[in-house]
Amino acid sequence: MAKRIKTEIGDIFSVTLDNGNKKYFQYIANDLTQLNSDVIRSFKKEYLSNVQPDWSELLSSEIDFHAHTMINIGVKQKLFIQEGKSIVYPNIKAILFRDTNDYGVKVGEKPLEISENWFVWNINDIDFTIVGRLEGENRKAEIGIVMPPFAIVERIKTGKFNFVYPDFE
Repeated sequence: MAKRIKTEIGDIFSVTLDNGNKKYFQYIANDLTQLNSDVIRSFKKEYLSNVQPDWSELLSSEIDFHAHTMINIGVKQKLFIQEGKSIVYPNIKAILFRDTNDYGVKVGEKPLEISENWFVWNINDIDFTIVGRLEGENRKAEIGIVMPPFAIVERIKTGKFNFVYPDFE
């Protein structure tokens, strides 16, 4: 029988890059508005594979992105390595996500490149805010759909997600 993977908010995970170095993310919340998925905070700094970062230094370093995913699946697939645990900061209430219903296409259709039908929310908001065009601070919102673990790895490695999704400009 397969070993059950236990993860908790505060856990820190690494992703091995193509050059053998590592980048890290922290499990920071569950978002009930997105299938109770795991919310992560990924950090920009890259570390040599033989260097164990100081967690407080890592967690105060520059944030690359936030995303929804399924950490346990990523661990089972050996895409994420559980490395440590620390407190979660800064405030998770300020993290803003965005989504649109303008993604996905039928066979033979061209995907919509620019959407003007956006909505935004914060973690565990019970109401999504329909904003239409993304303007001001809403332009900084992260894509809020639940990402498969391989998409998280791709974003960590390349800075971009590997799927077709409308943009806002």
